Amino acid sequence: MANDRVVEVKELTKRFGELTILEKISLVVHRAENLVVFGRSGQGKSVLLKCIIGLMNPTEGKIFINREDISKLSIKNLNKVRKNIGFLFQGSALYDSMTVRENLSFTLKRHSPQLNSKEIEDKVVQTLHLVSLADAVDKMPSELSGGMKKRIGLARSIIIDPELMLYDEPTTGLDPISSKEISQLILNLQKKLNMTSIIVTHDLICAEIIADRAIFLKDAKIAFEGSIQELTDSDNSFLRNFFSHEIIKETGV
Repeated sequence: MANDRVVEVKELTKRFGELTILEKISLVVHRAENLVVFGRSGQGKSVLLKCIIGLMNPTEGKIFINREDISKLSIKNLNKVRKNIGFLFQGSALYDSMTVRENLSFTLKRHSPQLNSKEIEDKVVQTLHLVSLADAVDKMPSELSGGMKKRIGLARSIIIDPELMLYDEPTTGLDPISSKEISQLILNLQKKLNMTSIIVTHDLICAEIIADRAIFLKDAKIAFEGSIQELTDSDNSFLRNFFSHEIIKETGV
C-alpha cells in the first residue's frame, strides 16, 4: 500500500562532474522494513544514504520521505523531516570530550528543547538500556571498546525516536562476536520500535540476521534485488564471486 511507503526514490541520478555515481535508481522502503544495500567499494552506497537524508542533492530524480518530496523543502522544513531520521555513521562519530551521558543529552537537547533535565536524564537511561549499556553512562569514548562505541552511537541515533534509521557499515571494524551482537541489536530495535531501516554493509552475516530485502548496486544501478537467500543462491557469476569473497573474509576459510 502507498501509505506504508516511508522512503521512495524515483529515478535518482547523482553525478560528480563527468562521473556518474548513481543512475536512475528507483526503490521503495516500507514501514518497519530492513533494506540492506550491497555493492563493492565506490558504487554509491553511502552517496545513496546521504541523498536520502538530504546531505547531498540529486543531479536528477526525486526522493520522498513519507510521501513528501524533500527536494522541494526549505532548510527549515528539511530539518523537521530529519528529526524523524537517525543516522549511524561508520565511525560512530561520538564527541571525544563528552561522556556517554553528555553525548546523548546533547543530541536530545538539540532535537527536543522542550524537555526538562529530569526528562532528558530519564530518556538517556532508557535508551542506554535498549542497547544494554546503562552502566557506561559516565564513561568517556576513550574508555569504550569498538563494539561499545557502536552501541553508544546507535543509542545517540535512536534517542530522538526516529521513524527511519540509516546505517552506514554498522559492523565495520568489529570482531565477529561484536558484529553479531550489533546485528541482533538492529533487529531487536526494528521489532521493539517498529523502525524502518536502510543498512549499507559488506557484512553478509549481518545481512543474513537483519535483512527483509536486499539490493545490490553495480555500475551505478540496482543490478539485483531480492531476499538474501535469492542473492547468495544466484547463478550470476558476479554475485557468486562477491559473496564467496565476503564469506572467506568473515570466516577466514
